[in-house]
Amino acid sequence: MVPELLIFRKLGRGVVVCLAAMALALTGLVAFTGASQAAAQAPCDIYAAGGTPCVAAHSTTRALFASYNGPLYQVQRASDNTLQNIGVLSAGGIANAAAQDSFCAGTTCTITRVYDQTGGGNTLVYQGPGGTGGADTAATATTEAIGVGGQKAYALYINPGNSYFAYNSAGGVPTGSSPEGEYMVTSGTHVNNGCCFDYGNTEIDHKADGNGAMDAINFSTECWFGGCSGTGPWVQADLENGLFAGGSKTWNPNQVSQTSRFVTAMLKNNGTTQMALKGANAQSGSLTQLYNGALPSGWNPMHKQGAIILGSGGDCCQTNHNSSAGTFYEGAMVKGYPSDATDAAVQANVAAAGYSTTTPFTLGAKVSLQATTSCCTGDYLQHDPSDDKVVIAPVTSSSPTTDKGDATWIVRAGLANSNCVSFESANAAGKYLRHYAFQLHLQPNDGTSQFAADATFCPKPGNSGTGYSLQSFNYPARYIRHYRFTGYIASNGGTNTWDTTASWAQDTSWLAAAPWS
Repeated sequence: MVPELLIFRKLGRGVVVCLAAMALALTGLVAFTGASQAAAQAPCDIYAAGGTPCVAAHSTTRALFASYNGPLYQVQRASDNTLQNIGVLSAGGIANAAAQDSFCAGTTCTITRVYDQTGGGNTLVYQGPGGTGGADTAATATTEAIGVGGQKAYALYINPGNSYFAYNSAGGVPTGSSPEGEYMVTSGTHVNNGCCFDYGNTEIDHKADGNGAMDAINFSTECWFGGCSGTGPWVQADLENGLFAGGSKTWNPNQVSQTSRFVTAMLKNNGTTQMALKGANAQSGSLTQLYNGALPSGWNPMHKQGAIILGSGGDCCQTNHNSSAGTFYEGAMVKGYPSDATDAAVQANVAAAGYSTTTPFTLGAKVSLQATTSCCTGDYLQHDPSDDKVVIAPVTSSSPTTDKGDATWIVRAGLANSNCVSFESANAAGKYLRHYAFQLHLQPNDGTSQFAADATFCPKPGNSGTGYSLQSFNYPARYIRHYRFTGYIASNGGTNTWDTTASWAQDTSWLAAAPWS
């Protein structure tokens, strides 16, 4: 069927009301239960009690003071460039993700700033036009939804080309050789070896100003001086002109790869003689001491300048782009050298916060897959009742019941791999979305291993930075894509017409929207 006839027939089945589709675009992704509860004590309360008060506190997921009741971060929606602050559900509590979902429904949003909860004015702003200036862009706000204490929250999911910076001369961030401690909660599964996924103290001029001009946690698979053992990612110290796994350019044999889904990373530095690195699973357990000893020779005393970087190195990103990838959930910087007891108490608090993975592809649940390409945001992946092809076409609140069912899928455990998923039609029991000759079809499960493999897809963060991409289990370089309103599995470049690189990232990125039936 030619695309034009398909469009005509589909439009004839219901009036396209784009606003109705937009209202459902980002709602209903994940259901969480339980009321928001304020923390009796949060990380910055623990640091203060230990005599090392927070001078900067950032998070997109929760309050880092038990009394904090202000904004956590700011989002900007693409449809009209309006800005909205996202706060907490209650004082000391979890982010109000529902407010973001409502504000961003039907469009895309980016995170333009992450507020400093200390009140010291060290708010992180993206390093790009409209932000702090520079060449980078703001990170997409909806790439990763997680759970925190049973509530939905969003991560700051940084890809190459995203980064954040803050500088306030009166902000109280340690300078020179003053002692300092830092921690962040990040992800052991979203990393690369690009320079440099950092959080911490950096230069005020965006230039590499020499040894000791930085004092930031680095989390990556980057092996700066060579000789690294294992594949990482590792908690290291970016002290400028080098990432240090220990107290010298030689690899520290006590380093441990931190591969947990959620990772606590810590660095503390007394500015003159000593530093320490620690890491842990942020969901449970205690900290591992990775290094505790002398500062590297030539990097002592420190010459910290008091700006803050997140997601890039210190000589970024005014005329160049960040090359690193990483995820930021929360973090703080403190004045002074925290005790080991304080470090342990902060880790216990992080573990008790209840970080958890979540996905809209819950087994047994229904979902509708909405296109994100600008041409087609009112279109949903659905089966065509006239044949077994799978297409995209509009669905609205006024569409016939059959059309809504055609665009609704039941999430099943992957027929070929239970770590992935398969999609059964909501109104054609026993029939599954599968590819054949790279085109998508709806066909009954014939019980063969070939069908199982063809009908299994692995959800990944959206290739465009928005939503989710569905990777073919048996052709991992290919993802579910719409091309000329027809469904395929497509690679980013290839011999088939549907493998064209034009709009590939957008065409292979889908919103897991509320089910139509």
